[in-house]
Amino acid sequence: MSTHANHPYHLVDQSPWPLTGAIGALVTVSGLLSWFHQYSTTLLSIGLLITTLTMIQWWRDITREGTFQGLHTHPVTLGLRWGMILFIVSEIFFFISFFWAFFHSSLSPTSELGSMWPPAGVIPFNPLQIPLLNTAILLASGVTVTWAHHGLMEGNHSQGLQGLLFTVILGFYFSVLQAYEYLEAPFTISDAVYGSTFYVATGFHGLHVLIGTTFLLICLIRHSNYHFSINHHFGFEAAAWYWHFVDVVWLFLYISIYWWGS
Repeated sequence: MSTHANHPYHLVDQSPWPLTGAIGALVTVSGLLSWFHQYSTTLLSIGLLITTLTMIQWWRDITREGTFQGLHTHPVTLGLRWGMILFIVSEIFFFISFFWAFFHSSLSPTSELGSMWPPAGVIPFNPLQIPLLNTAILLASGVTVTWAHHGLMEGNHSQGLQGLLFTVILGFYFSVLQAYEYLEAPFTISDAVYGSTFYVATGFHGLHVLIGTTFLLICLIRHSNYHFSINHHFGFEAAAWYWHFVDVVWLFLYISIYWWGS
């Protein structure tokens, strides 16, 4: 194949990372099953290690392509933007399925649930305690990530760095509080359909917060190394879009499950 580029698009080189990523995902899921049924975390640890190493090296290659090799031209960046938009749309429908399950059960509780919501015997969380604090934390993180974005667009490196740092700290703080909430929960995932819908919806949101925090942490490291410029910072924009999506989903979760559903 010719090495001369006669088009503005980027044809990626052969990479082992999709294969190692798939292997890491397979081993991780198998490790989860082993942990659930055999109480062994060995296979899970191996899967997480493979996935983490794949992520680091794949991100390194993409950073090289976009920052140092100049392969992320305007048409390529436009394609990345549409890819991120479609990904977020797919995530929206992913969470719609959880809300559908929750409202299907809560608006017309069956006799097995005692014809009431929450079901008989289930004590829900107080929405004015940790859930409200977590709402404030995520709203504040939405402000700080916007602060970082404006700092980037204005070429103010320190403002962008500070905004990103505060956003990462707030995202980590949210995860710590949610873990504490789960530890102190008066019900489990096996407590009727309330427990399953609550933990699946809030748990997957918590996973998205961890992913978004990692996404922003990588952007923080890249920004500290001057990888972003006023006109070339889509890596950060994608992370900011994802973070705002996580914020909006939490608002719906708080209003519907924590406040109305309790």
